[in-house]
Amino acid sequence: MHKRSWLALCLSGALTGSAFAAVSPEEAARLGQDLTPVGAERAGNADGSIPAWNPDGPPVPEGFSGPGANGATVYLNPYAGEKPLFSVDGSNWEQYAENLTEGTKALLKRYGDDGFRIDVYPTKRDYKHPDWYEANAKKNATAANLVADGQKIEGSMPGTPFPIPQSALEVAYNHMVRYATDYEMDYDVYYVSSDGKPILSTTGHHADVFPMFKKPEEPVGDGVYLWLRIDYKAPARRAGEILLVHEPGADFTEGKGRKAWQYLTGQRRVRLAPAVSFDTPNPGVAGTSTYDDAYLWNGSPERYNWTLVGKKEMYVPYSNYDFLFEYKVEDVLGDKFLKPDAIRWEKHRVWVVEANLKEGARHLYAKRRYYIDEDTWTALAGETYDARDNLWRVHYAYPANLYDIQSPFSWTYGTYDVLQDIYNINAKPIPGTYRNGVDQPDNFFTPKALARTGVR
Repeated sequence: MHKRSWLALCLSGALTGSAFAAVSPEEAARLGQDLTPVGAERAGNADGSIPAWNPDGPPVPEGFSGPGANGATVYLNPYAGEKPLFSVDGSNWEQYAENLTEGTKALLKRYGDDGFRIDVYPTKRDYKHPDWYEANAKKNATAANLVADGQKIEGSMPGTPFPIPQSALEVAYNHMVRYATDYEMDYDVYYVSSDGKPILSTTGHHADVFPMFKKPEEPVGDGVYLWLRIDYKAPARRAGEILLVHEPGADFTEGKGRKAWQYLTGQRRVRLAPAVSFDTPNPGVAGTSTYDDAYLWNGSPERYNWTLVGKKEMYVPYSNYDFLFEYKVEDVLGDKFLKPDAIRWEKHRVWVVEANLKEGARHLYAKRRYYIDEDTWTALAGETYDARDNLWRVHYAYPANLYDIQSPFSWTYGTYDVLQDIYNINAKPIPGTYRNGVDQPDNFFTPKALARTGVR
C-alpha cells in the first residue's frame, strides 16, 4: 500500500465521519495497474489462497443457454465440480479465527455443536465491470468528494465513486451505489422461529431498475440510483399491497434522500412512506430485521460516526449459484440456520468499516460492522449490536457473478438474531423466475402507477 493511502487509512480510523478529498492523478494512475479498474488489489495474497484478479470472467458452463422461453435465466454453476477445500465447524473454528468475522465466530460458538459449519471453496475473483463503468471510476478517483457532512457525493460519474477510498464513509458509499443491472423475479421470504418452525412472511414480485447507469456519460448529480417496486402476493393480509422506493445516487441531504410510497389495500390509496427507512422493523420479514438491514446496509448514513478499520482476509459467502438459482428456499431452512451444504464460502479481501451511533441520535443498533468486498464493493457480512454492546444480529449476502452480462447479483441476504435464536432469508429468487431486465415502462415505477395497478 502506498504511503499516502496508509496514512489516510490510519487517519480515517481516528477521525470518525471525516470526509477526504479526491486522490491525486498519480495515485489514480494505479487503477488498471496494481489496482483493478474499480480499486481492488490486482495481485493475490502471499500464500496464494486468494488469487490474482481474473478480468476474463468465469467460464460459461456447458448447457447454459441464456433466457428461456418465459424470459427467465437460470444461472448454472460454473464451478459445479469443485469440492470444499476444508470445513470450519464447532470443533476447529479457533484454528481459523483470524479469517472469521465476529458474527461467524459467534454462530460457530453458538451452533457449531448442532451442525453449523462453513464449507470453504477455492476463491474466485472474476468480476469484470463494463468498460464505461471502469472509465468513470477512474474519473471519480480524482473528481468525487464527500460534502454536506458526508450526506452528498459531489462530482461523481456513474461508476464506483471512491475506487481508492480515504475514509469509512467512502467505502460505505461504494457499497450503497455499487454496480447492478435491472432485474425482476418472484421470491419467498421466510423466518425460522426459535422452536425451529419456518414461517412464510412474504411472497412477492420484485422489480429493480437502476436509472443511474442508463446514461453513463452524464454526472450523477441528484439522479436516482434505484427504483424498487415490490408487489405483494402473500400472506393473505398483505396480498395486493405495493411498495415503491426511489433511492438517491449521490445526495441524502434533506429533501433529496430516499422517497418511498405504499399502496395499502385497506385504504385503497397511495401514501408517502417515510418510515420505510432506518430501524423501522421490516414487515417483509415479519419484523425480524430492520429496513436498513436490507442488503446488509442501505439508506442515509447520517445517524452514525463511521470508522475505517482496514482491509482483512475473511471467509464470506460467494459464488452462490446453486443456492440462488437451483434450491427452493424452503428446502434450505434448518431449525437454527441455513443448511450448510447449500452455501458456498470463499476467502476474500474485504474492507472493514464500523459505525457507532452519534450522541443524541436514535436507532435500535448502537454499533454496526460491515465487511465489504474489494472486487464488487458489496457488503458480504455484517454485525449489529444493541445499546449494551451485545452482538444482536449477524448478516450475510449471498452473491453470484452473472457471467453473460458482466454484473454481480448481490440482492439476496439474511439475518441471524443470536439473542432470540431466530433467522430470516430475504429476496432469494424462486427457481425459474429470475429475469434480467424489466419489461415494464419507466412510469410503472411512479406513485401514479401504484394507484392504477392496485387490485384490492
